[in-house]
Amino acid sequence: MSGRKPPVRKQATRQPGAKRGAAKGEARGSARGQSRGPAKGQSRGPAKGPAKGRGAPQRGAGKAGGRSSGSSSSQGVARPPRTRMVPTKRSQGRIGVTRSSGAGRVGGVRRGGDTSRTDNKGLGGEQVEGRQAVRELLLAGRRRINEIWLSAELYDDDAVADLRELAKAGRVPVAQVARGKVDAKARSEAPQGVIAFARPIEEVDLGTMLQGRDGKPPFLVAVDGVTDPGNLGAILRSCDGAGVDGVILPKHRAVHITPTVAKAAAGAIEYVPMTLVGGLPTTLKQLTQRKVWTVGLDDAADRSLFDLDELAGDPICLVLGAEGPGLSRLVRERCDLVVSIPMHGRLSSLNVAAATALATYEIARHR
Repeated sequence: MSGRKPPVRKQATRQPGAKRGAAKGEARGSARGQSRGPAKGQSRGPAKGPAKGRGAPQRGAGKAGGRSSGSSSSQGVARPPRTRMVPTKRSQGRIGVTRSSGAGRVGGVRRGGDTSRTDNKGLGGEQVEGRQAVRELLLAGRRRINEIWLSAELYDDDAVADLRELAKAGRVPVAQVARGKVDAKARSEAPQGVIAFARPIEEVDLGTMLQGRDGKPPFLVAVDGVTDPGNLGAILRSCDGAGVDGVILPKHRAVHITPTVAKAAAGAIEYVPMTLVGGLPTTLKQLTQRKVWTVGLDDAADRSLFDLDELAGDPICLVLGAEGPGLSRLVRERCDLVVSIPMHGRLSSLNVAAATALATYEIARHR
């Protein structure tokens, strides 16, 4: 050690709690003749009254040319650190915020399985899954098909060779897609490696349904609040087989044409006319005024389905209840008569899809 003392660096003296840039603001203020008022970091004059709120600083106090040092000053109270305002659950629902509950995720949470379509945008049917449903979509040719996805494992398989030929004949593009991508896009339990994307199903006016077909009286089916996609698909399949002229679905609190419905219907959605109504009780009243018998199906009724006889040959609308609760009160009151299916075993009723198959074919037998 030579004994030389290290050079002493001049450090800017800073008052305790002062803000960065305060001295710089004072120098600029004096050079400009104080034309712009007090320097940054100083208050703009005496306070005009007590501070608003709990412990709120006076106007102008705590403003500095740089960042706050985090300590309080004798000239004012430092601004608290900025916090991120998170909307409450109630406000999130009001402003339409949908976020994942998981930490750090952005966007909505993808829910598995098919969901009931209960919006007011129409019947649906834009996505069709399953080999049979897609085959009937191609054969019917009633709506435009944008594209068909085939799993790479099945693209050269003979089981889907007819689908490729039908798509080629209809000039429908077919894409070879990885199986994982098909499964990720699917909304039904078993898409069978085939997904078609098409235009939505168009509704048919109720007045058109009442005209009947081939000169026969109209035969309609109204569904009261069925929410299970598999049941609605089976109902549509039975309606197609029994020659039903049209199916009436409520707009609200009922499932519409989802991929699961299309797959369970096995192509019936392409042939059975359907319409959406705002209120089923009002529609039943209109049918009665147009001399159409409205027959409700309920296991608590005293009259049997097999006692319809000649009534089944007249203009008729079979009304089906939802799973569990059956017909709603207003719908039951608007029906001209209510019948039941005789049960000779221990169970009190049939599944709504099975009851539809039996009832529609019983009416078709009389016609």
